Amino acid sequence: MKVERIADRNRSVMNNATRGPLDGITVLELGNFIAAPFATRLLADFGAEVIKIERPDGGDELRGWRRSRGTTSMMYRTIARNKRSVTLDLKSAEGQQLVLDLATKVDVVIENFRPGTLERWNIGPEQLQAANPDIVLVRISGYGQNGPYAQRAGFGGVAEAFGGLRYVTGYPDREPVRPAAPLGDALAGLYGAVSALMMLLAKARDGDHTRPKIADVALYESVFMAMESLTADFDAYAMVRERTAGNLPGVVPSGSYPCADGSVLIAGNASGVFARLMNAVGRPDLASDPDLVDGTKRYLREDDLDEAIVAWTTTRSTRDVVTELSDAGVPASDVYDAPRIVSDEHYLARGMIQPFKVDVEDGSSEEVRFPGVVPQFDGQATKVGWLGPDLGADTEPVLGRMLGLTPDRLNALRTAGVI
Repeated sequence: MKVERIADRNRSVMNNATRGPLDGITVLELGNFIAAPFATRLLADFGAEVIKIERPDGGDELRGWRRSRGTTSMMYRTIARNKRSVTLDLKSAEGQQLVLDLATKVDVVIENFRPGTLERWNIGPEQLQAANPDIVLVRISGYGQNGPYAQRAGFGGVAEAFGGLRYVTGYPDREPVRPAAPLGDALAGLYGAVSALMMLLAKARDGDHTRPKIADVALYESVFMAMESLTADFDAYAMVRERTAGNLPGVVPSGSYPCADGSVLIAGNASGVFARLMNAVGRPDLASDPDLVDGTKRYLREDDLDEAIVAWTTTRSTRDVVTELSDAGVPASDVYDAPRIVSDEHYLARGMIQPFKVDVEDGSSEEVRFPGVVPQFDGQATKVGWLGPDLGADTEPVLGRMLGLTPDRLNALRTAGVI
């Protein structure tokens, strides 16, 4: 697999990343941390030009997250890929005016500050739409732009608790645990990207269609939408979902099962799959039991079914279990860690692992493997154009190209600490 050097990346209009389905769309990111940057990354992956505004004194705080050496984290390099870093002091009058000037040149603005922050900085919806009546704005916040909790600070982990996810995650005899990935932020980012695309589509449609211009994405609501029938089950069945380790209530048999050398995740909860699973583990009596066609009946016999599966898996290696069950048409997988992922032939075949040469520390260039792009189009993996850039790497080129600022003007702004 070809390895590209971040220092030598081609960031011209001929770059593959700018020839995607969103080529021609320009996005202004007024974001920090994960949610808004995750949304804009999705758009940047498919050709939108994303201009990421960062503080001149340090930039996005993700640059320092989970970084054991060097000056820029791999987390930032991943989430800010295919974007252009422009530094602006949004608390200064000149920085605010430059944002409004940029707004006249873009299609979308995505932000994730606490409600009211943009308004205090004089770059709120009213000012942005005055600058560009066609602009669409996505606002991501912890609790939304209105409601009694709107002014509360909200991060993804808190949203996972407020949205119901944290309560059902973990073991029943222990305190709730946090998923070991920023699911709340990622879900809000997905909704943010979809919101932007819906508003752009509405703007482009013909006919009598009143298009929305501002999307309000709440972190907790994005999490709550992933909790399927949580509240409906409470009302209909008086069911308060509790922590059930790695299993979903009523989804039987499904979960992690011990093998001779590890564990395997098996999902045998669909009726047809269930029969194939029981036959594969040597229990044709359970496969043919007419009562077990019904998911509720399987749920009532969860312990018996799990015992039958465990009796079979514990006598085999994880490799043999996955091979035999896959051959039988039963969804199953080893529980992968990072080393397994970066070497797996399927990840590699679909372009989901893409290596770059990165200056991690002291100017030394190292090969680092980064995640690819989802989804594929027309059976082809999309290539990552470039990794998250150094702080302010695009400030002068972008402001010069888009706003016509002269070198003298740019030097004056930099001297004043605006850029």
